[in-house]
Amino acid sequence: MQVLKFGGSSVANAENINKVAAIVKAAAESKKTLVVVSALGGITDTLLAAGTLAAAGDESYKEKLALIEQRHLEAVKALIPVTNQSSVLSLVKKQCNEIEDICNGVYALQELSLQTKDRIMSYGELLSSQIIAHRFQSLGMPAVWKDSRELIQTNDQFGNAAVQFVETNQKIQDYFTGNPAGLFVLPGFIAATAKGVTATLGRGGSDYTAAILGGALNAEAVEIWTDVSGMMTADPRLVANARIIPDISYQEAMELSHFGAKVIYPPTIQPVMKKEIPVWIKNTFAPEDYGTLIQKESIGQDAVRGISSLNKMALLSLEGSGMIGIPGFSKRLFEALAGAQINVVLITQSSSEHSICVAVDEVNASKAKQVVDAAFDYEIETGKLEPLQIEEGLSILALVGDQMKSHPGIAGKMFYVLGRNGVNIRAIAQGSSERNISAVIAADDVRKAINVLHEAFFEESYKQINLYIVGVGNVGSRLLEQLEQQRAYLLENLRLQVNVVGIANSKKMLIKESGIALSNWKEALQEGMEMDLDQFVAMAAAKNLRNAVFADVTANESVALIYEKLLRKSISVVACNKIAAASSYAHYSKLKQLAREFNCHYLFETNVGAALPVIGTLNDLLRTGDAVTKIEAVLSGTLNFVFNNYDGSKSFASVVKQAQDEGYTEPDPRLDLNGTDVMRKIMILARESGSILEMDAITNESFMPESCMQGSVADFYAAMEQEEAHFKAIYDAAAKDGKKLKFVAQFDNGKAKVGLQHIDPAHNLYHLYGKDNIVLFYTKRYPEQPLVVKGAGAGADVTASGVFADIMRTMNA
Repeated sequence: MQVLKFGGSSVANAENINKVAAIVKAAAESKKTLVVVSALGGITDTLLAAGTLAAAGDESYKEKLALIEQRHLEAVKALIPVTNQSSVLSLVKKQCNEIEDICNGVYALQELSLQTKDRIMSYGELLSSQIIAHRFQSLGMPAVWKDSRELIQTNDQFGNAAVQFVETNQKIQDYFTGNPAGLFVLPGFIAATAKGVTATLGRGGSDYTAAILGGALNAEAVEIWTDVSGMMTADPRLVANARIIPDISYQEAMELSHFGAKVIYPPTIQPVMKKEIPVWIKNTFAPEDYGTLIQKESIGQDAVRGISSLNKMALLSLEGSGMIGIPGFSKRLFEALAGAQINVVLITQSSSEHSICVAVDEVNASKAKQVVDAAFDYEIETGKLEPLQIEEGLSILALVGDQMKSHPGIAGKMFYVLGRNGVNIRAIAQGSSERNISAVIAADDVRKAINVLHEAFFEESYKQINLYIVGVGNVGSRLLEQLEQQRAYLLENLRLQVNVVGIANSKKMLIKESGIALSNWKEALQEGMEMDLDQFVAMAAAKNLRNAVFADVTANESVALIYEKLLRKSISVVACNKIAAASSYAHYSKLKQLAREFNCHYLFETNVGAALPVIGTLNDLLRTGDAVTKIEAVLSGTLNFVFNNYDGSKSFASVVKQAQDEGYTEPDPRLDLNGTDVMRKIMILARESGSILEMDAITNESFMPESCMQGSVADFYAAMEQEEAHFKAIYDAAAKDGKKLKFVAQFDNGKAKVGLQHIDPAHNLYHLYGKDNIVLFYTKRYPEQPLVVKGAGAGADVTASGVFADIMRTMNA
């Protein structure tokens, strides 16, 4: 004996019903088979809509009824041979007339009781099951149709009736035991009270019908045929990489289905679990797929088997000092809710007994407040309790697995991953079985939360960064080239995908959650929206993507000013832009604090030395207990390039222009030549070493004539040509003593200065060529021989690679 149930999508149309027939024919060849079917896909909703419209006095319910009749008549004409159609068409017409009569009555009374609603909805399964039974017969499959209302008996709790199993099991056994037929078709979802009044088993109840039949008859197996190939580790509509769970225990399946996994109706497991009857979840449209086997114990060893969620939840909080040490408060709370037919989904109470929280369906929140406040009226009036507090717009996230109890650290990992992505947890619940860890979170965070948990527990070898890039000039475009070039390497060696979801320049912006193809990003950006920085940030925040990173590859102050908004949304910031880190110490410190508070990153390695590991090295020294006593550095690749290439044979202005053309300078080269850029860099290093330093406290011994610092960039170059003698004199003064010119930054005893120095051949700074930077850290561990970081400190490629490296670091703890 086997029971096969086919859902609404499996019987949505004639084509699908023929697929069902093929599956059933193959199954019924070997053993007695019971087939339970749902209504044609969408029909139950249409029936419910017709009843609701009729009750509202809206005559458009007749249009719904006409659609229902047309749909079933078309199914008959497509499935039943013309010679046999007449009787089936008459059956459909008769039952559709009955539906119309009931809805006409509802329209006249403008009242739709739960009992009447059950009656209306029952016709979906009654019609589909009889049409399918006739289809089987027309194919030579001797199917017997049986009305489930004659077998399954319930109480009169219409809308979600409770099965009376003693009477039901007896009726089922009496009917099937003595019946020689080998194939039966039954409507799912429907039942009847002891008085024969039609009732329903709740939406999704066709699964339950199959399980009730299987349990009563000790079936070898119950098969639930649907439109997916089994239960999945997460909702595939939310998680692109969700995968099929090949086997799962009864308890795990119940937990997942209770918390929103729609593949199986939650009560389905109960009748079969007692008798250890296996349940298969199979795909009507891919019958060869293995599916999911639900049985007593799962074979797999994964600690977590699935992640599920319940949406549109409300959190009810009862608080007050009057609860402490007084028995009975919880009892009264639950009695009040039960009396109002409000189901409690989750419970949590503080050990101080000062508060108790429960989660309920959002639609019941206002009713819950009324009944609870009424139940505790005296305590609220006397100040012992606060009125019931309601928080809406929430969801419950559940991590499920039988093996979680034998794997320490699951809860810690769950909360760490959620916290790291800025998902705030409002309440937590875990049973002593440790099979389920539930957390209440904001509904807006569900997609991100499920994805990061799925990454953490099911995709340990595969992570995704969702990257927004603002600034696609010299450095930004090189960054995009490097991301495209390294895509395969990152996937293969680091199991990491960098998904560029946003790109913007000063004119255009483009955001695409599925990812922007880097092979043609320029063309795609041209087709994007007009750039609006505030809108770009708002869209990024609204997307609420996991592992989100914002890379600022500009020198724009407006972009630097939006870091705070991003960090507050747990979006990590990688800044090539020095403006924020070199702003007031209070602002710099606030950004660092926000990154810690919202569990994200604010990284700016390229602010000093392009891709050189200057800030990273400094942070490592401090984290391991060292202390910086002095910093000496050449921090301008531009100035080093200029003074390494200027010898008076070409004008100083032409060498500076060469540096700009080769991409070494800031957009305005005066920021490099007047020492402002170097001042910013030494200030950032001083701050990162633990000092509170502002720009106006740094001494700048500038070598640039004031005439060169006026007007436009073109004016700047013209003025430098006129001041060539000044620059030649500076060079000659150093060259006559065999020394080189270096623009040096120093930080010593809490004070910083920058300026041009004559460096002799014995000095660490002398052998510095091209565009190289060098930083000398003198610390407690390196008091005499400094720790030296040296290398290329300018250029689009190396700067882009530094930004790239910071993006990678955002995935580290």
